[in-house]
Amino acid sequence: MELIRQGAPHLIANDTQLAAYTEELFALTSIDKPNGDEAAAIGLLTLLIQTYEREAYDMPQASPVEVLQFLLDSNRLTQKHLQEIGTPSDISLILSGKRDLTAPQIDALARRFNVAPSVFFGTGSTDCEDRTVAKLS
Repeated sequence: MELIRQGAPHLIANDTQLAAYTEELFALTSIDKPNGDEAAAIGLLTLLIQTYEREAYDMPQASPVEVLQFLLDSNRLTQKHLQEIGTPSDISLILSGKRDLTAPQIDALARRFNVAPSVFFGTGSTDCEDRTVAKLS
């Protein structure tokens, strides 16, 4: 919450700021039960990161499941390599689109694959983001 304590975050202007905001988002999403202010900060940082990435990088539209499957395929991994995000049954439900990723799962996946958590919120749609932030509230 250090960025938040320093004042309201601003639009991200460069990759250095992106890295700082992403690190702050990692810290916030690793909190087991974020309070209202922390949940609001997660939503705001996610929006700022998504906005910057959308403008700075050509990212194809993809659902969180498609992103996860792409990362698994690119790294030649299977569901059994995702034990840190849940049971084999949980992972199957996530990959089939029957269960949304939770904030702790997103944090674990972002760290594992060294990507911004926002890639798991889906490009062009905030449905998953809204559900995740709602679960944090």
